[in-house]
Amino acid sequence: MHIICDWELHDIANKFSYYYEYRSFTEFYVLSDILKDYSNNNLFLFLIIDSTNKYLIDHIVNLKSGDVCIAEYQSQGMGRLGRKWISFLGGNLYFSIYWHMVKRKVFNTIFSPMVAVVVAETLKILGVRMVRIKWPNDIYLNNRKLAGILVEIKNKINDDFLHLIIGIGINLSSFHMSAHYSNMVYKNSWASLQEFDIYINRNLLIFELISVLHDTLRKFEHGDFRSFVMRWSLFDNFYNKKIKLLVNNKILQGINRGINRQGALLLERSGRVYSYLNANIF
Repeated sequence: MHIICDWELHDIANKFSYYYEYRSFTEFYVLSDILKDYSNNNLFLFLIIDSTNKYLIDHIVNLKSGDVCIAEYQSQGMGRLGRKWISFLGGNLYFSIYWHMVKRKVFNTIFSPMVAVVVAETLKILGVRMVRIKWPNDIYLNNRKLAGILVEIKNKINDDFLHLIIGIGINLSSFHMSAHYSNMVYKNSWASLQEFDIYINRNLLIFELISVLHDTLRKFEHGDFRSFVMRWSLFDNFYNKKIKLLVNNKILQGINRGINRQGALLLERSGRVYSYLNANIF
């Protein structure tokens, strides 16, 4: 990868109050060496940015399929339905990948759950045995949110391509979560790997996720979605369980039966199975 970095290691040595923060940056710096020979794509490295997704969207006309943007901190990170993604400086993982593919007869809504399957499988391989997914794309650990995914699709006029921007945030460190937030809402709903004594080398995780996502997106280009739908149930946190679903301000109760090829959630009610795309499990 061609590394485009907006900082140098010696520039940041005195900027951080915690040794932990500085250590995370030095580890991060090593990442550029790991990835530089990986592919012909561009890797944009930032210390602080408003949003890695937004950076790729703003520069989309100059991007190659597979380009990556990584930052230590996002000041305006976003999640699904416009929700704010809270970033903690140093030690976690925030990155986005750009990909374009020829438009096919595929439902755009399948991308979020399929990327969630890829992230969950990668984390499990690296030792996160109890990782789960909450439809459509929240990564869970012990019934709390460990990671979030935001897939944005940008279409151009008279363009035969889908332009995907896939943003991923993963909580690795509990240090800043406990130091900056005493709010019980955050403590009870967010999780980090370190809380469960799970330590994964961040650079290894970034490299594995980029590699697997590149391979997966190439398969998407050939319409290989069916296998991901089948693999979804292995990680679905509420599969075959009773759930409450918020749909158009109405609460529906039923049994979660997984997803279909559109990525829609299947809810069984009174012996019939209905599909929902714009809904929330709560």
